[in-house]
Amino acid sequence: MDIRVRCWPACRRGDSDYSARTFLGETCGDETDEAGKKKSDDLVGIVRSAGNRTFYHAPPEIASKKSVGHPIWYGEPFRLPDEETWGEPDEEEWTVWTTHRGKKRTVRLRGWHNTRMRGAKEYPMHEYPFTLIRADVLDKKGKPVFKRPMWLIVMGKRREEVSLVEVWEAYGQRVDLEHYFRFGKQKLLLNAYQTPDVEHEENWGQIVQLAYILLWLASGLVEDMPRPWEKSEPRGKEGVVSPGRTQRGFGGIISQCGTPAKAPKPRGYSPGRAKGEKPGTRKRHPVIKKGKKGKKLPVAA
Repeated sequence: MDIRVRCWPACRRGDSDYSARTFLGETCGDETDEAGKKKSDDLVGIVRSAGNRTFYHAPPEIASKKSVGHPIWYGEPFRLPDEETWGEPDEEEWTVWTTHRGKKRTVRLRGWHNTRMRGAKEYPMHEYPFTLIRADVLDKKGKPVFKRPMWLIVMGKRREEVSLVEVWEAYGQRVDLEHYFRFGKQKLLLNAYQTPDVEHEENWGQIVQLAYILLWLASGLVEDMPRPWEKSEPRGKEGVVSPGRTQRGFGGIISQCGTPAKAPKPRGYSPGRAKGEKPGTRKRHPVIKKGKKGKKLPVAA
């Protein structure tokens, strides 16, 4: 069965819950499908972690199974700010990343398998080890491009089937997903449809997706009309403009398509008020104010 990869940001303020045990514990839960198989068996989750957290290495193996006392769930601490606690990575890969401006950067990826995070009674995180990845983006001189590296958590039973480069590329695709949800909520009324029926809500989501696809298909046909305070963006090699500007000029395409409906016809005019008719003045009512204790309020006529 194919692996399902999901990415969550956990890099902006307010999204840090994605890398917390409360979220990851529910993601790796025991919910089953119709065949009785856990839904999380084929799911590989990728989240970003803050650079000041502390995780733990795998616990040491005990030769005797008849050990006395509580079992050891965690090994030595893995402090992300302290490089001396990392140890040698289990896996290391290099790749080339091309920015949207055409600059090529070298990315160094290092992975540590079977790391753990502290759990709780309702979230036994020691039962869900994960792969911890550090990504460093380097320039031509080998110096870091960004001030802080990126730490990624890869969780799931089939996580080791996904290479470090595939994890890096999959998480980079979140930019397109985030743009769709932001644009859909602001311009396409993605979250404006309110209904208690889940099926209707899913249908509305598909309609919004179709509208978003239409904007991309029409990006090479509309006339770019920037605002007076906006810079006129040159079209790319494929003649693509942003979905927002495409939506702004989409009315020109609709006017050229026409409509199968017939033109509206007048159905007469309202007679209105008769000549010389004067409506009476509105009846005035006394203003009721809250009086002092013991006084009765006036009764409206």
